[in-house]
Amino acid sequence: MTTSSETTRKGLTKIATNRVQKEFMEWQTNPPAGFKHRVSDNLQRWTIEVKGAPGTLYANETYQLQVEFPEHYPMEAPQVIFQHPAPLHPHVYSNGHICLDVLYGSWSPAMRLSSICLSILSMLSSSSVKVCCVFCAFSSFFGFDSIFFLCCFVFSYDPSLQQKPKDNDHYLKNCKNGRSPKETRWRYHDDKA
Repeated sequence: MTTSSETTRKGLTKIATNRVQKEFMEWQTNPPAGFKHRVSDNLQRWTIEVKGAPGTLYANETYQLQVEFPEHYPMEAPQVIFQHPAPLHPHVYSNGHICLDVLYGSWSPAMRLSSICLSILSMLSSSSVKVCCVFCAFSSFFGFDSIFFLCCFVFSYDPSLQQKPKDNDHYLKNCKNGRSPKETRWRYHDDKA
């Protein structure tokens, strides 16, 4: 059985190559505001610089996203993680994994990398504090070694809370050997308490 990490290391299909090349050309002429693609000779793996939006907690901060396009892109979502250091955010684990539905179950082949980037910027911009989530939980799924992570937002600042997801250490322990965030069974909460 191959993991998602191994899948992304396979070469792109012709359809995937054409789509990634088209998106690359779009990035060259009209990148989304706040993002910069660092050009390399690897079409399948991109590094994207994201700058925090003005007027937010992340204003004037710059982060790096690592994007790996899978063999069957756009039928399968790209793997997108923050490189170290990752931003302090309730939906970003210290290993860079992002709890954001468009990266997993809500992905659609009609989406583009630019729409993912805008979703990530929106996620960062909507945070009112740089603290952990109030409630994150995990459980076994039918006896298999699958982990569910429940993500939610924090509404008030409490300096006694950690500045990373509450279950960060447990999640990292289960992501040994370069485990892909696409192997996590994420559950999402809305912004309501």
